[in-house]
Amino acid sequence: MDLTIPPGVEAFLNKAGWIGATIEPLAGDASFRRYFRIRRASGNAMLMHAPPPNEDPEPFLRAAKWLDANGLRAPHILAEDADQGFVLLEDFGEVRMREYLDAWPQDEEEVYRYAIDALLQLRKLPAGPFTGYTLAEYQREARLFIEWYVPTQSLYVDGRGWTAAWEEVMSHLLPRQRPGVTVLRDYHAENIMLLNGLDRQGLLDFQDALNGHPAYDLVSLLQDARRDVSPELEARMLEYYLQQTGEGEEFLADYARLGAQRNAKIVGIFVRLWKRDGKPRYLDYIPRVWALLERDLAHPALGPVAAWFDANIPAELRAAFGGSYAV
Repeated sequence: MDLTIPPGVEAFLNKAGWIGATIEPLAGDASFRRYFRIRRASGNAMLMHAPPPNEDPEPFLRAAKWLDANGLRAPHILAEDADQGFVLLEDFGEVRMREYLDAWPQDEEEVYRYAIDALLQLRKLPAGPFTGYTLAEYQREARLFIEWYVPTQSLYVDGRGWTAAWEEVMSHLLPRQRPGVTVLRDYHAENIMLLNGLDRQGLLDFQDALNGHPAYDLVSLLQDARRDVSPELEARMLEYYLQQTGEGEEFLADYARLGAQRNAKIVGIFVRLWKRDGKPRYLDYIPRVWALLERDLAHPALGPVAAWFDANIPAELRAAFGGSYAV
């Protein structure tokens, strides 16, 4: 873990009224952002450093303010200096959904139901001040699979066929995501904090929000790349969502479409984190994500993409959840 303190932090904190506070580096995530816990006698805060040119705090600030204004529990902004990449935030504490459920698995169903309630609340709101999730964006994300995963296995694949298969699959979904709901895009157990109660959940890591399909964040939550969610729990939570919304088979088909697209993207991202960014620990998540991808591909709505996998990815690699990697 990088323990260095970025230049300018003390001046930023002093200007924000946190003179003399202690600065405690925290573990980072998959990005260039860094986080610090700021401590003083009267309370704590979190400092996010998202330094240009690799990061830009403006999308985070825009999303946080919109969520807060609409009754969703994003951390309050205490101070900001976007030019330097500093944002001082309310401290949500240390009870993250992932670790809480590791310790108290008997609460799993209740915690997930409350997490879905937040998505139901988002669904009722007009789309936020974000760009739309377009076919071009879905395609850009899906290409990460063939750009990063495929070369590690020394495969030669039909790139045009990949694009054509996704266009055929996703074209059925696009009309049902207009005008869209706000999609947080990384909504899962490591980005949800528990705030003095299972039903009081705080949101993290929403800076990439777009307006898209209401099933997207549901997939993100229930097909978690970093935590095992049993198929039985996934099915019960899907049924809960359908009961609350009146959705049916078309929604479930879109759920499978988005699940396959997201999981293919994540395989590519995790390989990129290893190859480009020197973070091999993300390879450990690929077998879980690959298994989820295979489940989604089994849905009839994924026929063209499933056929592409049959023709381009050898059965032995698929049976080995993507194969092995020379780290």
